[in-house]
Amino acid sequence: MESQSIMWSPGLAIAAVVVIGLTHLIYRWRNPKCNGVLPPGSMGFPLIGETIQLIAPGYTLDLPPFIKKRVHKYGPIFRTSLLGRSIVVTADPEINSFIYSQEGKTVELWYLDSISKVFKQDGEARTTAGGVIHKYLRSITLNHFGSESLKAKLLADIQRYVDKVLVQWSNQPSVEVQRGTLAMLYDFNADIMFGYDMEKSNENISESLITLADGFMAFPLNIPGTKYNKCLKAQKKLVNMFKALVKERRQAAATAAARGDFLDQALRDIENEQFLTEEFVVNLLFGILFASGSVSGSLTLMFKLLAENPSVVQELTAEHEAFLKQRKDPESPITWEEYKSMTFTLQVIYETLRLSNALPFLLRRTVKDVNIKGYTIPAGWTLMVANSALHLNPGTHKDPLDFNPWRWKDQDQYSISKNLQPFGGGTRQCAGADYSRVFMAIFLHTLVTKYSWKKVKGGDISRSPILKFGDGIHVSFSAKA
Repeated sequence: MESQSIMWSPGLAIAAVVVIGLTHLIYRWRNPKCNGVLPPGSMGFPLIGETIQLIAPGYTLDLPPFIKKRVHKYGPIFRTSLLGRSIVVTADPEINSFIYSQEGKTVELWYLDSISKVFKQDGEARTTAGGVIHKYLRSITLNHFGSESLKAKLLADIQRYVDKVLVQWSNQPSVEVQRGTLAMLYDFNADIMFGYDMEKSNENISESLITLADGFMAFPLNIPGTKYNKCLKAQKKLVNMFKALVKERRQAAATAAARGDFLDQALRDIENEQFLTEEFVVNLLFGILFASGSVSGSLTLMFKLLAENPSVVQELTAEHEAFLKQRKDPESPITWEEYKSMTFTLQVIYETLRLSNALPFLLRRTVKDVNIKGYTIPAGWTLMVANSALHLNPGTHKDPLDFNPWRWKDQDQYSISKNLQPFGGGTRQCAGADYSRVFMAIFLHTLVTKYSWKKVKGGDISRSPILKFGDGIHVSFSAKA
């Protein structure tokens, strides 16, 4: 008995050390260091945190279950951990506005590590941009997608392209709307940026971007066959494609006439901006083109909402037919003045954006300790700004889950911008916001004046936290007589 006791003692000692060590690690994990009071919440399990709970789907247009349950339990600001990263989630509009105002001061743009890998290039993740770089990104985007470009050229170009796409859709038995709208947006925006022509190109850019979008928020399990693995493969293919394009365009610059597109300007600006390199331009094309498909979810949801609300379709159609009757030439392109006169159309767009919440949250990282409402958010933590909470707040929007475009009637622009932030806020508000609204308006105009449509399959929705449409929303189109 004595010899057995001696033999087992080292094993017991090792086990005791392991248990004590694990207990300490778990304690430190659940109680992070902070020079103040952390927001309430739970850090979940070590390493994975509460990632599984984050991607658990909800089946309404309401807040994702992950956020809604924790807001109910802890209040509008709480702490958590996702994929090993410490995070504070805020669903408080006042705190969210404060965070937007701190851009470049105490917070910076940030992405989860799993998302950063999608934008990683040559071993470096370029997912933050501050100061001069951010100013340049806004400038070049507004130059090619902003209101002046819309007035001068894009308004008519969008109308011609949407016309072409809807003709194609009307010749098919049915169309899965999200896939169709993603392809429409990606192909058209690639044309604006670098002259891409899907019918002449050997590469199907929209197909690769759709694969990328499909796996973008998937669980980051990088093994063959998973959505995330396919997403990374699509990213690599696109980056190589853009590298070849940039190299070819730059070599031809000396002899070929300038096209004046997005890529031309970026390559020309390399001579004047120190941070600009060919690699940066590749990343710029990739990032902006991928982001340009963000309103696809809103356009898809719009079909579901319109199918369920025929009175909205009736008023939309009446508005567009009214200004067509005032024209000398009903087939002429829409003018900027006509777009600005689409009062009810814009109300429908506002309401669709409010309910779709295509960007359910925005991410920032603290560069120093941030003190707000009695809490301290330590430097290096990620901030998840849930702007969808503003859109679905019953204190701001009566019956927030109802589709009610008339709620925006007679609201001034200040009230709208205060209570509707689908494109973010502060200095980081998406530079393509006007462009996205115009595209949706032109799409609606062409749809209600030239086509009849009906939903033939699908319509189930979920949030996890990105809005998803189950097997898709399938719609058949036919041209009006």
